[in-house]
Amino acid sequence: MGIEAEIVERMVALRRDLHAHPELAFQEVRTADLVARELAACGLSVKTGLGRTGVVGTLSRGDGPTVGLRADMDALPIQEATGAAHASRTPGVMHACGHDGHVAMLLGAARHLAARTDLAGTVHVIFQPAEECEGGGRAMVEDGLFRLFPCDSVYGLHNWPGLPLGTFATRVGAIMASFDTFEITVAGFGTHAAMPERGTDTLVVASEIVLALQTIVSRRIAPMDPAVLSVTQIHGGDAYNVIPDRAVIRGTVRCLDAAVRARVADLVAAIAQGTAVTHEATAEVAYRFGYPATVNTSEAVGIALDAAAAVPGITMRHGDVGPSMASEDFAYMLEACPGAYAWIGTDGAERGPPLHNPAYDFNDAALSIGAGYWAAVATRLLGGR
Repeated sequence: MGIEAEIVERMVALRRDLHAHPELAFQEVRTADLVARELAACGLSVKTGLGRTGVVGTLSRGDGPTVGLRADMDALPIQEATGAAHASRTPGVMHACGHDGHVAMLLGAARHLAARTDLAGTVHVIFQPAEECEGGGRAMVEDGLFRLFPCDSVYGLHNWPGLPLGTFATRVGAIMASFDTFEITVAGFGTHAAMPERGTDTLVVASEIVLALQTIVSRRIAPMDPAVLSVTQIHGGDAYNVIPDRAVIRGTVRCLDAAVRARVADLVAAIAQGTAVTHEATAEVAYRFGYPATVNTSEAVGIALDAAAAVPGITMRHGDVGPSMASEDFAYMLEACPGAYAWIGTDGAERGPPLHNPAYDFNDAALSIGAGYWAAVATRLLGGR
């Protein structure tokens, strides 16, 4: 599914404009306004403010299937270091995950599809806010996304450094992991650092809890069930000569399977509290279930692979790629509607910086590929030629 040269040129301009004006989660006001204007100019009906700052454009071509195509819009709190002419003009904020490219690609697909006269059905282009840890996908679903814009299936994608340009990768089942967080507050009895026997050393307790938590994945979960538990913060104490009466441990858990996810949550609480008791301390555990796993359906994956075969820029298709333990809130949409999530490679001759790196910049050569894929999905489902 080739995308017209003038649309590609427009996508490049839009992508670089978006990159220069990044906005954080649920603050995508300028981005949403730009999206709404572009969609209206293509003749689509436009709904704004869904999930706070989300936008949905609808292209109706009479009776037929209804498909949703989704792109995310938010940036990250990172100081850009690309040195590009289109670098972020907002200090401390940048498009380090390529959502600027995703928005431009879906706008290009919408413009291409709007000019088609051989389709029968409806396309909803969904521009989602707040993918980065804030759950904009859930906000849109809870705000009535699929009630207001029913879809037979929904499709998302992400640019993927580490895969060569021209690569399309997906899989049936979980392609990205769930994302949960925990906070463990260890309480004891503070004392002088020279007299530890008179108190309860919360830092020793916290240290043992951290080590014990590492046995969950290595000894309590089956090796064939992927899971990652990472302690990312330990806070406690303010003075060299004081053993504090409180310490806090924070971290994340990633799983591909719902049963494993529940098992890990139970074990985090049991291990933290059990370890604390042995030291005559207490451990209060706050476990927060976040994004679910991103789970593709078999039929939608088949459609995605067929669509990718029709895109000139896609030279390699992988239908059973290994899953990532990173997370994605498109998962909420896939819980509510069958569909598929895929990765498109963006690496050129040399491997570029990874996602979330200050030197990362979306590869504009991938714009026509992503737009072509989304247009091909709609064409495949709506009977176009």
